[in-house]
Amino acid sequence: MRLPARLLQRSPDAHKGDFGHVFVLAGSARFSGAGVLCAEAALRSGAGLVTLGIPKSLNSAIIKIKPKEVMTLPLPETSEGTFSLSALQKIEDFSKKVDVAAIGPGLSQNSSTQALARKVVAVVNKPLVIDADGLNALVQATRHCDEREARRSNLKRDCFVPSGFAMTRLSRTLILTPHPGEMARLLGVSIAQAQADRQGTAQAFARERHCTLVLKGHQTIVADSGGKLYVNKTGNPGMASAGSGDVLTGMIAAFLGQGLDGFNAAKYAVYLHGLAGDLAAKEKTQISLIASDIIAKIPEAVKLCS
Repeated sequence: MRLPARLLQRSPDAHKGDFGHVFVLAGSARFSGAGVLCAEAALRSGAGLVTLGIPKSLNSAIIKIKPKEVMTLPLPETSEGTFSLSALQKIEDFSKKVDVAAIGPGLSQNSSTQALARKVVAVVNKPLVIDADGLNALVQATRHCDEREARRSNLKRDCFVPSGFAMTRLSRTLILTPHPGEMARLLGVSIAQAQADRQGTAQAFARERHCTLVLKGHQTIVADSGGKLYVNKTGNPGMASAGSGDVLTGMIAAFLGQGLDGFNAAKYAVYLHGLAGDLAAKEKTQISLIASDIIAKIPEAVKLCS
């Protein structure tokens, strides 16, 4: 698969602002590496600027392990070293300066953090990629708008509405990236039921919730609300390893920031992510493959798709 010219061709007078500022909200005391993986993958996938929002007590440690090019935004935290709900205003203000946001990797199940994630989804009016604990935060907090609510709030019926907030239809791209377990929780069904018809499940969810869905797993599926469908053929079992999904989230966010629409950002990122994983497995073997190896092979994968 050849990557689109928008990603491959850069004007001689281009500057970093032309390629998107990605804001990653990820990580916690226990899962400090998740945000770093996501942010580094975004950089390697062409993002012009990347800011990693992290619980403030992690800043000193993150600075030692993150790529030098990644900026950090220390944010209010809970006693457990996770994002606090009190960080919302700072996040909302900062999001006005960026082009795309990604939320979820390593957030934790802390109740204050989960509440924050739901509010971020409700108020941040930028293209948004939601993964991992960002998805878990939505499990009990999303529902369809009924016709009366839709008329009263000027909303389409098929939209995400976090419960407990004003019903505001944000005009933005929304990409969800669940693995089968997260997909099952979002639907309130068993994993076996969610997996029984992966294509049908993905298409129905994307259509009904007016989003782009990336249903991860063997032959990852990308579906959007308009009926487009892509079934990926790259990737290998060695990629079933901690952090691999964080890498994909960063790649999708980077492609959104470079101007691709939601479906194509997800499709090309999924393909390239799998290809980088295949290249890494040839060198490291599947059994020894880790997420950082995937990031290291992104440049080679891009060359093969140029």
